[in-house]
Amino acid sequence: MSSLAIVNIAPIVSSYNDRIRPLLDTVDKLRNLNVMSQGIQLPTIVVVGDQSSGKSSVLESLAGISLPRGQGICTRVPLVMILQRSPSVEPEIWLEFGDKRVDTDEEHITEAIRTATEAIAGSGKGVSDTPLTLHVKKCGVPDLTMVDLPGITRVPVNGQPENIYEQISGMIMKYIEPQESIILNVLSATVDFTTCESIRMSRQVDKTGERTLAVVTKADMAPEGLLQKVTADDVNIGLGYVCVRNRVGEETYQEARKQEELLFKNNPLLSMIDKDIVGIPVLAQKLIQIQATMITRCLPDIVQKIKEKLEHSVVELNKLPLVMTSTGEALVTFVKINGSVKESLLRILVQGDFSEYPDDANLHCTARLADMLSEFSDNLQDQPQTVTDFLMDEIKVLEECKCIGLPNFIPRSAFLGILSHRVDEMHREPVEFIEEIWNYLEGVLSSVLTKYSENFPQIQPSIKRARRNLISKIKETSVNRVIEIVEMEKLTDYTCNPEYMTVYTQKIASQENFVRKKNQILSKNHRYNIDITIDRADIKSFNRSKP
Repeated sequence: MSSLAIVNIAPIVSSYNDRIRPLLDTVDKLRNLNVMSQGIQLPTIVVVGDQSSGKSSVLESLAGISLPRGQGICTRVPLVMILQRSPSVEPEIWLEFGDKRVDTDEEHITEAIRTATEAIAGSGKGVSDTPLTLHVKKCGVPDLTMVDLPGITRVPVNGQPENIYEQISGMIMKYIEPQESIILNVLSATVDFTTCESIRMSRQVDKTGERTLAVVTKADMAPEGLLQKVTADDVNIGLGYVCVRNRVGEETYQEARKQEELLFKNNPLLSMIDKDIVGIPVLAQKLIQIQATMITRCLPDIVQKIKEKLEHSVVELNKLPLVMTSTGEALVTFVKINGSVKESLLRILVQGDFSEYPDDANLHCTARLADMLSEFSDNLQDQPQTVTDFLMDEIKVLEECKCIGLPNFIPRSAFLGILSHRVDEMHREPVEFIEEIWNYLEGVLSSVLTKYSENFPQIQPSIKRARRNLISKIKETSVNRVIEIVEMEKLTDYTCNPEYMTVYTQKIASQENFVRKKNQILSKNHRYNIDITIDRADIKSFNRSKP
């Protein structure tokens, strides 16, 4: 078989292992299901490289199709390329983004990609991390799934955003950081590898290089020293190097592969490079092997993670209530919610049981209410008025209330004036405190109601209205009661002092005994006075009877 025939059908296809295609299909289906958004990472070949490093040429050679080219950034979104070998002579090519599918062909694929990119990232020069998926089913392509990312550029040009480097580097790091990612680092033979930004990024996430494969493009443009670059490995590429020749001008892909074969065979410098690390067919074979190894290694963990996610979802699903089909079921559900809320409030507001909300300090109600009461008491005690100011106010009131009366006795009007003035100075504090208490309790009630009614969004608006009305009514009653108590404090014949009330109770209890003893004393004195009167009468009678 001629070498051209080998290039046409054998080198890329012959390395394919039929056992890998089903696994790769499984991974692609998982990617389409967007399992990565659930934290499940999939084995992915991520293509990175500095701008103008030759990424597009490498991907074109692997896929056998043309990709957008030009000055500046041509790839502005992550391009997921799903290549699949097909026995059909006619290739199938289509794009997917969002919920759209756009069928195209080899002749119009470049324009289709540009149009889809503009639909995702806009018509300017900006980038987006929303992926665009390209499906290529074609005879002779390797079974690979790769993600092509925008080329790294440091200096914004041609209307690019000022933070273009930060946007692209952030996107690249997002894709290459997972341990399941295979980094395909595209390097130009014309540059020093140690200065490449793509190398710096890949070494950040893959220090040992065990996930990094380097592709050296433009070998025909800088053959001098290339052998030393790939053998010395100053940048620690663990999976090794593959040197390739880019397609030039209007060459067909078959012609390009033939010229590549002749280049590495006949060039005095490039012919010294090991044939196991040169050419697009070798690159395809290496990628297939690396991809198969990574999938085989990662798939058990992926299956386990999916099972865990499924079990968690089933548990959450089982927590959801059954569908209510009648008014009776709705009433039973409402009564159940009401009972649960009542029990929860009893625990946190009265019993001080916080086991239901161990990490939410705001719902440790007895502790928070005690804190609020202590703070209110401290604020009342911490009055800014000095003793001198108070005495001066007292003297002023006494002067205004002086009248004819007993000395050293404060007139009742003066006492009332001083008392009223002091109560007026602090009458707002109790009202504000009780409003603060009810605002806090309203928040607590809202949290508890939301917890027990979260599965019933249809009744939550009604519950919220009932909560607001209830709290508003109770708050108004409480505020009025506090205002009444404050006003009562201005009366001298009223007090809430507990010591006064204790003494008063004791005196009232002993009042009867006191009255009885008083009456006994009065009765005894009365009899004594009668006896004295009789004795005096006898003496007078005796004196009159003397001769």
